[in-house]
Amino acid sequence: MVTIECKNVKFSHIQAVLFDKNGTLEDSDAYLRALAQKGARVIDAQIPGIGEPLLMAFGVSGDTLDPAGLMAVASRRETETAAAAYIAETGRGWFESLVIARKALDEAEKYVNQTPSPLFAGTSEVLQSLSQAGLKLGILSAATTSEVRTFVERHELSDRIQVAMGVDGGPSKPDPILFLQACQALGVEPSATLMVGDSVGDMQMARNAKAAGCIGITWIGKSENVRGADVVIERLEEILVV
Repeated sequence: MVTIECKNVKFSHIQAVLFDKNGTLEDSDAYLRALAQKGARVIDAQIPGIGEPLLMAFGVSGDTLDPAGLMAVASRRETETAAAAYIAETGRGWFESLVIARKALDEAEKYVNQTPSPLFAGTSEVLQSLSQAGLKLGILSAATTSEVRTFVERHELSDRIQVAMGVDGGPSKPDPILFLQACQALGVEPSATLMVGDSVGDMQMARNAKAAGCIGITWIGKSENVRGADVVIERLEEILVV
């Protein structure tokens, strides 16, 4: 077991660390903003006038993405449902609205996936250091499991990441069952596992699962986005093995 220190906070008897992906390991701001904008344009082409309200619902204002907004923290299914709700308000049937939303987001993903998001500075090195210390590492994201696995492969992290888990139509964050399932896949107890994430949902999920601790990371200096964290950091290098 390992002791982890962040600033002046120590977490003892740690066996594993679970990381969120978007906004934690991956600098996905530009990607998610482009995804929202493209998706809104595709829908607006079919239903003129809905584009701007959709962007607001997605959490996009001009060139700014709300890190606590829908596009930044919700699962794909939740994003589809929210978009479909706006479409349904125009008089479309619910199932037709879901189809329109799903196809628009599919088209948007094909477009923006041509430019993958980069890792945040220090990500690869920190994961390597934690892995070498004997910790089991996993990713638990609101993205789909397929997207998480692609992320791991693209950035050649498979030698460090033992579990790559997303949300695939079942419960979403902050449901603690996700954290419990990830711990089970790693073969560790939640009480010996830390969560590192950039949203309130990450913190609530881990706390409700009785995690060893919650480390909130805010690359943009907004600690309110990680309310409930035991400690708030601004870069991954602040996670130290004692």
